Amino acid sequence: MNTLLNPGFADSALPLGAAHLDAGVDVLASLMDVLAHGAVVVNQGGHIFHVNQAARSELNRQRVLCKIKGEIEAVHPAESRTLQTALDKAAKGKRSLINIKGDGHSLTVAVVPLKREAGAWDSRIALLFARAEVCESGMVGFFARTHGLTHTEEQVLIILCRGLSAPEIAVHMKVAVSTVRSHVRSLCAKTGTSGVRELVNRVAVLPPVAPLHLVQIH
Repeated sequence: MNTLLNPGFADSALPLGAAHLDAGVDVLASLMDVLAHGAVVVNQGGHIFHVNQAARSELNRQRVLCKIKGEIEAVHPAESRTLQTALDKAAKGKRSLINIKGDGHSLTVAVVPLKREAGAWDSRIALLFARAEVCESGMVGFFARTHGLTHTEEQVLIILCRGLSAPEIAVHMKVAVSTVRSHVRSLCAKTGTSGVRELVNRVAVLPPVAPLHLVQIH
């Protein structure tokens, strides 16, 4: 893996030896892998220097973006221009928010220039992928375990986060509306929230931690 850290990231209390920098790189790579958002570091030409687990999973699906010969590419050639234009802007220090389309899928990507390292001949650019949902099931599971929710309550919460009403959830789960409302009251009581809006907002702003199956343990 290419070094993503420069000496400025090292602990100032420690000597700047190679071993410490290598350890810092490993820590940063591990940190990136626990993020639910896909993150890729590339240059202006799209050459990949680092990709975290969430982004690797997305690229392997080849729905919108993919990795070809070490470079990030749009699955549809027609979308390649959108990606390259954003990379060109980033090389000039400008940020972009783009939406790239595939067959029945789309992906919103923030294209953000990173600080150029001393002596580097090209720019480093971060591609940050949007999450698939506002409230992803992996993060909801983490939230559910923290608050002692039952499996059924967790399922109701996941569906609430998708914007469905109590009657719609009742149809989806094949239960009475009163049963759904009972689960919602229990959810609010256990999480200390005043209603559905506060409950969903609480989940939506949780730290973007990836599900365990996406986290690579080093």
